[in-house]
Amino acid sequence: MITLENHLGTIDISQNYFSNLIGNAVSSCYGVAVMVKASATQSIRSLITRRSFADDGIRVRSVHDKLVVDLHIAVIYGMNISAISSSIVNKVTYTVEKVTGLEVLRVNVFVDAMKGE
Repeated sequence: MITLENHLGTIDISQNYFSNLIGNAVSSCYGVAVMVKASATQSIRSLITRRSFADDGIRVRSVHDKLVVDLHIAVIYGMNISAISSSIVNKVTYTVEKVTGLEVLRVNVFVDAMKGE
């Protein structure tokens, strides 16, 4: 749960909501093969249940009433990683700020793997 306070009151947004919102934005970017599990907890959960979850590869936290988003992805082999990362940063920042009205401080994109088409 992300909790932010402003002059109007408290805003609580679930991690699941952010995961779905950001996951859809990232997967629509050209060159992204899949989201990669970002932590041991996500990996173990997927091994036990044998399925993937919306928050795979996504971590959202608040820092000084602004959002910091960490993304772990695998890209398609042969694609320009810099262009893909820039596209993801712009798309996620725009989507989150437009839909939630909350400011995004930073989007960190970690390319963990390359996949063939």
